[in-house]
Amino acid sequence: MLRHSALLLLAALVASCGGGTDDGLVRVAHMGDAASLYATGPELSSGAQLLHAAQQQGLVRFNEAGEIVPGLAERWIVTDDGRSYIFRITEFDLPDGTRLTARAVADGLEKSIARVKGTSLALDLAKISEVRVMTGRVIEIRLRSPMPGFLHLIAQPELGVALAEGNAGPMLAEREGDATILAPIPPELRGQPQRSDWLELVDRVQLAPYAPRDAAQAFERGQVDLLLGGHLESLPLAITGALSRGTVRLDSAIGLFGLDVLRPEGFLANPANREALALAIDRPTLVEQFNLSGWTGSNRIVGAAMPGDDGSVGERWTALSLDQRRAEAASRVRQWQAESGSAPTVSVYLPEGPGSDYLFAALAEDLSSVGVALLRAADRDLADLALRDSVARYAGARWFLNQFNCAFAAPVCSADADYLVELSLDAADAAEEASYLAEAEQTLTATNLYIPLGTPIRWSQARAGVEGFSENGWAVHPLFPLSKAPI
Repeated sequence: MLRHSALLLLAALVASCGGGTDDGLVRVAHMGDAASLYATGPELSSGAQLLHAAQQQGLVRFNEAGEIVPGLAERWIVTDDGRSYIFRITEFDLPDGTRLTARAVADGLEKSIARVKGTSLALDLAKISEVRVMTGRVIEIRLRSPMPGFLHLIAQPELGVALAEGNAGPMLAEREGDATILAPIPPELRGQPQRSDWLELVDRVQLAPYAPRDAAQAFERGQVDLLLGGHLESLPLAITGALSRGTVRLDSAIGLFGLDVLRPEGFLANPANREALALAIDRPTLVEQFNLSGWTGSNRIVGAAMPGDDGSVGERWTALSLDQRRAEAASRVRQWQAESGSAPTVSVYLPEGPGSDYLFAALAEDLSSVGVALLRAADRDLADLALRDSVARYAGARWFLNQFNCAFAAPVCSADADYLVELSLDAADAAEEASYLAEAEQTLTATNLYIPLGTPIRWSQARAGVEGFSENGWAVHPLFPLSKAPI
């Protein structure tokens, strides 16, 4: 009965007019294709994460500011030792009329954890030792050792709970061609007090895939209210004209932005030569043509001041000027050229887009200054280098190091570093854990199989009057807040 009522309500919301926009519909364009938006693999694209999080929330979820708010759990506590998280499940009826139970949530969570096996997310979850049902409405998650970013980790869309009794929201969805219309589930169907004015308060949200150039044009013409999924390669499409410039919203995200050495052969077979490329790059000016205030260049793998970072690893080559670094790099290039009889040529794969064109030109100029010719590869599989561009799921040194695990990142990895990260999981205390992680970073850095450039760049465009959107360090922009649902 409740399932039938919920579907009727969704139909009413899809056809209704809501509060904020003229027709009660917030039109969201996500840059990417339909296949990516509707993907269902163990690790989701950013667009698929939006849809998944809207329909299958986990114990906790993100709000528009990237903060943790209740999901299926109405509240939680953390034990003093940081090794146990206890969640009280919200009490409400599922679409088939059955009551939501801790057992159903725990089973769904364990299935989600099993589904991501073999991915970097599974490594992030390695601190979980047990998911235990304590009572009909209480779940305990026990950890092998404390993890400060644990709530951000379990808020990931891939860990949303799929229930046999039906999706628990917070939104219901109906696909229309390549687009999807989403409506917030009324509070009384989510264990909250009823609101008689619900239909007048909330908006529906339409999410549709767009090619980057088409998305920018649609925004300029007023056909969409919010544009999501912007990366560096598409940024020049947004920053054209005074009117557009004021709507560009940049996330100060943490994560990885650098070059993977995919083929450590020829000139790149030697770690010292790979380091020569890193020495030659002028990071502070690398993206200056984009006028990005606050963008941080770095030659470290792990972001600065992360939990699990004991401060023993810092930026490299701080005692050398750029000219001195390039002199050292040029010396290594000349030595290799004398031994091989030819000047080194390296190819790089970058995503298609005008921003990548700018980045390639800057990198080519930097490497040319030390005698290395950089070519643009059309096929990633044939390139020597490729851009790695990913936002962290949580703040922690272990996330950065897990991205380079040999189980899926070879050849950009170190088995010794992986071993040290594994040891950190059962460290006796936080200091020992940080020591293992610092040694792992140093070990991985010494391979020079990854050339850090800085922090990832994410951008959006929001029209004036759009509520429920905010820049944040996780670059997460959930759909539910866009509906203006008060609870």
